[in-house]
Amino acid sequence: MPEPRKPLQHSYAPEDVTLLLTPIRMAPTDIAEKERLIQAGQAHYSEMISEERRPDARYLAIYEQALERHLERIAADIARIALRICQDITDGELSPALSLCSLVRAGIPYGVLLRRALTYLGVDVVHYAVSIIRDRGLDAAAMAHVRAERPDADILFVDGWTGKGAISGELARAWQALSGQPPRLVVLADPSGHAWLSGSHDDWLIPSGILGANVSGLISRSILRPDLLAPGDFHAAMTVDHLTDIDCSRGFVDRVMAVFDAALTQASPAERDSALRGRHQQQAAACVQAIAARHEVDNLNRIKPGIAEATRAVLRRRPRKVYLRDADDPDLAALVHLCQQDGIETEVNPDLTGPFRAITLIEKVS
Repeated sequence: MPEPRKPLQHSYAPEDVTLLLTPIRMAPTDIAEKERLIQAGQAHYSEMISEERRPDARYLAIYEQALERHLERIAADIARIALRICQDITDGELSPALSLCSLVRAGIPYGVLLRRALTYLGVDVVHYAVSIIRDRGLDAAAMAHVRAERPDADILFVDGWTGKGAISGELARAWQALSGQPPRLVVLADPSGHAWLSGSHDDWLIPSGILGANVSGLISRSILRPDLLAPGDFHAAMTVDHLTDIDCSRGFVDRVMAVFDAALTQASPAERDSALRGRHQQQAAACVQAIAARHEVDNLNRIKPGIAEATRAVLRRRPRKVYLRDADDPDLAALVHLCQQDGIETEVNPDLTGPFRAITLIEKVS
């Protein structure tokens, strides 16, 4: 019998999150080679991972400035979301017991915050982190575990933001197939109108959106390599050890919660506006299609809208161009810094960016 795997290590407090992820080790793939394999259809992005880029001192300073600037807004949005969930419980729309399932990995910091906020408000809540992979779906083994462990709890999925709707669409298809129900997706920012509940529909600089492992518990994005997994295993991930000395994960959530009490006294429950969501969906789709038409893009996965997605694409992929609403926008400072550092072409075009403040186009690899 093989020895049981040790749990994947993370840097949050144990009570803040349970990672439903299988720990593995695999060699990194060079970014250029990864891009070539993805675009040639020879490998799926979830089968490879590159070594995570280490942010320089200037970049970390931009993160720190963004966090200071937006700390109260994050706390206020979390308070508004938590109050609406409590109202839904009171109204009988949700059960008194909740299981939060954060989508690995961008959702994890917000799942931690929401768990703490709901616990503070007296809700019976447990927080898990589960993998979802574009074109591969939601981790069915992880969701079976959640449902078996808390069969009477309603499930809320948590992410940081929405982009063009690829992951929310994947979640909708996968959860419908697993449960027969549409998913309840909760995000801080929903500029494309795809979430069940959000703090706002603005595309704003969520500070964690411009970092990676070092604000997500020191774990990698999820990996799906059947040759490295046993039947019934959860999707996989790795601990990102080389960023340990600049880990911000606990600091991020602790600093937000330090101003949560004050935010809660001023907050009212978040509202749902289906007409507004519909308008944002249309505007988001229109700007993505406009960029696709301009550059003859036949695979919309090469277009990454929203500050967080645009920034992450520059960090992880091979960008062709970055569209900005306003180059002097302080919320775009990290993205502009990366573009200057890497020699990436930018274009200021507020008409083309639509509801987003930035959009990155990935280079086509022949």
